[in-house]
Amino acid sequence: MLTPIGLPADAEVAAGVIGYPVRHSLSPVICQAAFDELGLAWRYAAFEVPPGEAAAALAAMRERAMVGLSVTMPHKGDVAAAVDELSPAAAVLGVVNCVARVGGRLVGHNTDGAGFCDGLGADGVEVAGASVAVVGAGGAARAVVAELGRRGAAEVAVIARRAEQAASAAALAGPVGTTAGLGEVGRFGLVVNATPVGMAATTGSGGVPVEVELLRGGQHVVDLVYNPVVTPLLAECDRRGVARSTGIGMLVHQAAHAVRIWTGAEPPVVAMTAAALAALESR
Repeated sequence: MLTPIGLPADAEVAAGVIGYPVRHSLSPVICQAAFDELGLAWRYAAFEVPPGEAAAALAAMRERAMVGLSVTMPHKGDVAAAVDELSPAAAVLGVVNCVARVGGRLVGHNTDGAGFCDGLGADGVEVAGASVAVVGAGGAARAVVAELGRRGAAEVAVIARRAEQAASAAALAGPVGTTAGLGEVGRFGLVVNATPVGMAATTGSGGVPVEVELLRGGQHVVDLVYNPVVTPLLAECDRRGVARSTGIGMLVHQAAHAVRIWTGAEPPVVAMTAAALAALESR
C-alpha cells in the first residue's frame, strides 16, 4: 500500500514520488506548484517505499488510479523492470524516473537527460556541436551523456575514477563518446559536475570536483548539485569570471517533462522554479 506522507492514508492523490528516504525530495513542492498553476485539482504526495518494494508500489499506483509517479533512489532500476513499457531513453539507460499510466498500462520514462539539456537551453547554452566533459559516471552522468549524444554534441568525454565505468558511460553518447582525465577539463567548452561533490551534506576537497585553475573564460560550467544552489565549484566560477549554471535547471526541467507527460499541458517552469528555490531557502 502507498501511504502518503503528511496526508490521510486514503487521500486522493493524482501523482507522487517514491523513494527511500524521500522526505527530503523537492518533487512535491515543484510538481504541486505546476498543478496549481495549471488550475488542476490534483494532489501530489511523497511515498516512502523501502528497497525491494517498487513493484508493489506500482501495483498500488494502479489500484489508486494515479496518473503518474516520480521515481528516485533506490527504485529507478527496479521500476524499469516492473513497468509495462519503456520510453526509448529509459530503455537505453535501464532506469526510470517517471511513470505514466496510459490506459491500463504503466509506461516508464527517463527525463533526466532531457531536463539537463532543456535547463541549459533556458540559460542560452546550445549543446549541439559542443565539446563536453562530464565528471562522474553514475546515474545522472549516464543520463546526461546519452542525451548529449542524441542532441548532437561534437564530443562527450567522461571523467571518472574507474576506467571501466567511464568507458561504459561514454559509450551511451555513441561515436562522440570518449574518456578523459581531470587534467584535461580546460580544453572543453562545457564542463558538467555530475558527482555529489559540493553537496551540502558532503565534505572534503573543498567541495570542488575539478582543478579550478584549469577553468577559463569562454567555458560554461554546470553543477548538477542543487543544494546549495551556489556550490563551491560555482562560487569559484564566479570568482574567475567563468559562466555557469546551477543544478536547479535540471531539477526543474526533468520535473517539467514529467508534468507534460502526465497532463498533456505545457508546464509552468517559472512557477516550478520559484517553488524549488523557496523550498531550498527555507531549509
